Amino acid sequence: MATHPVDPEDPHGPLVPRKVVLHSHELSYVDSGSGPVVLFIHGILGSQRQWEHLVDQMDDDHRVVLPDLFGHGESAKPFGDYSLSAHAAAMRDLLDHLGIERVTLVGHSLGGGIAMQFFYLFPERVERLVLVSSGGLGREVNLVLRAATLPGAARVLSIAASTPVLSQVELLGRGAAKVGWKPGSDVDAVWRGFRSLGDRGSRRAFLATTRAVIDVGGQSISAHDHLEGALPIPTLIVWGSKDHMIPVAHARSAQEALPDCRVEIFDGAGHFPHLDDPERFARALRDFIATA
Repeated sequence: MATHPVDPEDPHGPLVPRKVVLHSHELSYVDSGSGPVVLFIHGILGSQRQWEHLVDQMDDDHRVVLPDLFGHGESAKPFGDYSLSAHAAAMRDLLDHLGIERVTLVGHSLGGGIAMQFFYLFPERVERLVLVSSGGLGREVNLVLRAATLPGAARVLSIAASTPVLSQVELLGRGAAKVGWKPGSDVDAVWRGFRSLGDRGSRRAFLATTRAVIDVGGQSISAHDHLEGALPIPTLIVWGSKDHMIPVAHARSAQEALPDCRVEIFDGAGHFPHLDDPERFARALRDFIATA
């Protein structure tokens, strides 16, 4: 059995992340198991926690690396460059630190855009590409993220993510739960991310990251110029049929551009199919890695 660091006060609880200093800033990550390496990249307002449930399903025969991107989770939130290329370079530096040459890249939402940019910049480091509800495959994106590019968004966020407002929303949520309301994976994941915006550094990083890939009209960066024909590596695209953040039509248009890629649509799932149906996602990922 693979071993990985755990909290000594809760040996069956969450993994304990490690930290490495890259270019004077701490980056938090989990590194678990041994075997072929799978690097999971989360999306905007996400963190390594969104992948933790997959560790026990993967690390018996794979090495699983779960970073918090700069500006997210427990990683540093410095002033600076939050472009796709900057995030991809940070992932390259993490792999160099860990002595890892080649990986299967799994990217969700923004992380999908980072994964594609990583492959574009460092193709010799990538064995397979898995895009989950990925950014960069079309213009459309949820209005909430587009609003973050507007003037005054920083001031609005500072109020909306303040302790009094968050406390009131949580109170309403507890009241709704008492009468039977159960938040789905999308609501739970987005709420966890929104709660992280309580400090100025996190808000600054969120706005910088969002504005690097989105403008008021939608997604401003497209991977289609690099996808014509077919990627020279095995590619799997996973999407939820009820994704209200980035439409599932992007998966279908990508399939037209990449006729040899695999596409799995999770019926009824939202923007986080790996959280809505984690067992199916783990099966699909393991099968893809084993047969691609």
